[in-house]
Amino acid sequence: MDTLQNMRIFVRVVEAGSFTGAARRLNSTTACASRAVSDLEARLRTRLLNRTTRRMALTQAGKRYLNSCEQILACVDQAEVEASDALPCLSGKLKVHAITGFGQNYVVPAVGEFRRRFPDVSVELTLTQPTPDLLEEGYDVALVLAPALPASGYVSHYLASTFSIACASPRYLEQRGVPRTPSDLAAHTCLQLVTPEAPPAQWRFSGPSGEETINLKQTKFRVNVADALAVALREGMGVGLLPIYTAMHGLRSGELAWILPDYTSRALGVYAIHPSRSHTGTKVRLWVEMLREQLPSTLMQDESELRKFSRS
Repeated sequence: MDTLQNMRIFVRVVEAGSFTGAARRLNSTTACASRAVSDLEARLRTRLLNRTTRRMALTQAGKRYLNSCEQILACVDQAEVEASDALPCLSGKLKVHAITGFGQNYVVPAVGEFRRRFPDVSVELTLTQPTPDLLEEGYDVALVLAPALPASGYVSHYLASTFSIACASPRYLEQRGVPRTPSDLAAHTCLQLVTPEAPPAQWRFSGPSGEETINLKQTKFRVNVADALAVALREGMGVGLLPIYTAMHGLRSGELAWILPDYTSRALGVYAIHPSRSHTGTKVRLWVEMLREQLPSTLMQDESELRKFSRS
């Protein structure tokens, strides 16, 4: 087998978590999959996978090589698609995942634009908080918000960045006063949005003096959906950090006020991730390209409008 094919098999072994699983997906044999990885290791003179009778794990060299393989194979796949002039006609289904609030505000409109461009493609969008196992659940691509992505077998594309702001209802602020600095929050009732990317009981702000970390006391209310936190804030239950896309509705209606306008939460990158497959296909590539075109400008528009609501 040639090196490029061995790379494909290596990536598929990592995705499947076993030689047997990779062989099944490749319609091949376990022996062929094992031999392909062994040939790569012999060529590179280093071990890529640590194997036991029960499990396997990437070595440090294997992690670096996996990333390189994914980039090389993605370039090869794109070159083949472009050479075959396969872009004009798209059909079939695109299965997408995103977290709830971000998906409602940004991904659904993007799906509308994608469908206008490619009307023969049906899109199945799932909105839940945790990112699923894309391979196990059959997703083509997921939109992820995180400070940085952990190492994985997925191909990732950085699209944009976003952040959260501190909000409270005017009624709450009239009763409890307006905090001027993050340290003032110690005297307030802080409500927590629980997400995978946010450390428990900590708020991290970027402001005039750089980054500040606030350790929260025992919070009286915790919830894992930003829209639900927004309801609690509008009810005057306390102060909370809301993503811009969730905060905007309450700011426009006057039910929420932006406090600490010189401070924002630590920025989160917006990434599109998808399994590294030889048949990833044109739909995923064009979907990611469209998101890369649209998301930065849409987020910038929201940030520009946000400045109107700065509370002095």
